[in-house]
Amino acid sequence: MKNMKYYIGLVLTLMLASTSCQEDDARVGEIIAPTNVSIAAEIVGADADNPYGDGSGTVNFTSTADDEITYQFHFGDGSEGLSPTGEIEHRFSVTGLNTYTIVVNAVGTGGVISSTSMNVEVFSSFSDLEAVNMLAGTVLGETKTWYWASNIPTHVGLGPVEEDYGNGEFAYEAWWNSIGPWDEEKSCMYTNEFVFTRLEEGLTFEQTEGPAFIPGTYAGVIGVDGDTCHDESVATTMFGLKSVTFGPSTSKAALEGTYNEQPYRGTAFEISDGGFMGWYVGASSYDIISVTEDFLEVRIIEAGGVNAWYQKFTSTRPVEGEGGFESVYDNLIWADEFDVDGAPDPNNWGYDLGAGGWGNQESQTYTNELENARIEDGILKITAKADGTGGYTSARLKSENLQEFTYGRVEIRAKLPSSEGTWPAIWALGANFDTVGWPACGEIDIMEQTGNDKSTTLSTLHFTENFGGEGVTGSTEVTNSTSEFHNYTVEWTPDNIQFLVDDNPVHNSFDNTESTPFNDDFFFILNVAMGGTLGGTIDSEFAEDTMEIDYIRVYQ
Repeated sequence: MKNMKYYIGLVLTLMLASTSCQEDDARVGEIIAPTNVSIAAEIVGADADNPYGDGSGTVNFTSTADDEITYQFHFGDGSEGLSPTGEIEHRFSVTGLNTYTIVVNAVGTGGVISSTSMNVEVFSSFSDLEAVNMLAGTVLGETKTWYWASNIPTHVGLGPVEEDYGNGEFAYEAWWNSIGPWDEEKSCMYTNEFVFTRLEEGLTFEQTEGPAFIPGTYAGVIGVDGDTCHDESVATTMFGLKSVTFGPSTSKAALEGTYNEQPYRGTAFEISDGGFMGWYVGASSYDIISVTEDFLEVRIIEAGGVNAWYQKFTSTRPVEGEGGFESVYDNLIWADEFDVDGAPDPNNWGYDLGAGGWGNQESQTYTNELENARIEDGILKITAKADGTGGYTSARLKSENLQEFTYGRVEIRAKLPSSEGTWPAIWALGANFDTVGWPACGEIDIMEQTGNDKSTTLSTLHFTENFGGEGVTGSTEVTNSTSEFHNYTVEWTPDNIQFLVDDNPVHNSFDNTESTPFNDDFFFILNVAMGGTLGGTIDSEFAEDTMEIDYIRVYQ
């Protein structure tokens, strides 16, 4: 995230003469035109040292009138607002010195209006050109179309707006975070298309394909069925060309929170004229959590200020059944295809041996016996077995001092054991483990599975700042993980680390930096543990079970 200083000057001109659609005191039956319409403006943060405000570009407008019902505001930058109280906040974000004509309509009975206006001259230095380029492109007139990232878990999530509960829940989808890829209930919205266009004066936005999904939390407010899609007769602001304005984020989540251990970008954008990105909750202002050329994460606060929705989009339309992930690495530099029957290749694999719980209260003893680790019919089979005395044997293979790598795409095709209490793991450990110890060496858990949930897999990073239960982790549903082979992948670059299952991201990518331990050689570990912190209770009838690995491949 970039730190910026913003200098915004606002000079408010004298209020122009008030105009009215009716003569003063004009009354026709119950139709009453408002009178004495006025508008005032307050620059947020203005004082003697900062006469132009606090740099946010935010102005609070207050309008009053007699015999009014509500107020309509037109801000002169393509944005509009409605306020029954006459009080409204607006942020001007176009870079440079610009003059806008603010028009307020006081609406009376029968829909008649009386209006007044004022000119606002605004200088704004706020800019997030990188975000603009990511959303629409760098060339004037260029467009980019965004789609729901429907092929990844939690492409929509729900959390509180400001409630902390002691662990920062206001900044992530703490309440509802289990939606899977291609969720059946949400399938009606997966045809949505959102087009951003780059213009000299900024961006425009247009939803070109409907419908709109309305969650149950907001549907009751507007009196329609919830958790389903509706057309433009309900979501009346869905279509039409709209403008996009940018400014610094002001939400508690963006200012104080983190998402997957990373700060928010600090930039927000607002779509004019009630525009929104497919999820209709009566709001149009989005905090950017993160954005790249092909991936966008945002947070939007539902009208009423109780719920915050998290949404993920991609600039490549997902196709159901296809992961769509494109790696930056395509040169296969090492692989073990496990195509020679017998013991694992000693040029690639050694063993960790013995018992002692392995730091996690595990119950197995690791051996180098063929009954625990063997290659058969092109498959590496790591088998945990009951030893007949109340104990268990298994195998833990490692490529330490044999095959070690820095960066790349690591892809392992595996089928997992199904027995309660088995804890299969495919992971990597920093090659400097012997000298700096754990967690300073870093740990990359490509795939782990608990002993009591065989339809979910985990991917985690452990390092000095985040280890044990505080590791940077994510999970994804793999309902047939024990009956079918799946590809478990880590995409590891100098800039980020991303985990995938069948080319579908498990969770957001982790920003790799010079301060993390993930910039040196790592070696692989393949094992099946029994019991322990993640294995849990072992089935009392357990006899044996196997993790099968078809291949392991490294691309750089």
